[in-house]
Amino acid sequence: MRNLAIQTIEKEEIKYLKFPKEELLASKTEKAERCLTLTRAMVLGNIEHEKVRILFADNEGLKRVNTTIWGVTEKYVILKTSTIIPLERILSVA
Repeated sequence: MRNLAIQTIEKEEIKYLKFPKEELLASKTEKAERCLTLTRAMVLGNIEHEKVRILFADNEGLKRVNTTIWGVTEKYVILKTSTIIPLERILSVA
C-alpha cells in the first residue's frame, strides 16, 4: 500500500481496482466486529436504503466509498451491480 491519503471514489470505479490478498485487521476481535458491522449495514441498506462509508485498501492505498451494501459473504461485500470488495481489504464501515 503506497498512498496513506484517503481517496473517495464512486462504486463504479471499484471493478477497476486491484486487491492484494493480505488481511488488514490483526485480531480476531477486530475481524468479528467488522463482520457484525457489515451485516448491520447490509440490513440497513436493504430495509431502509441507508448508505454507509466503507474504508478499504487496494494495491495503491486507502479508498473510501459511500454506498449501500446489498450482501455479505464469508469472502466479499457485495454492492449494487454485483460490485464486490474482498472482506479482508475492508478497514472500517461507518
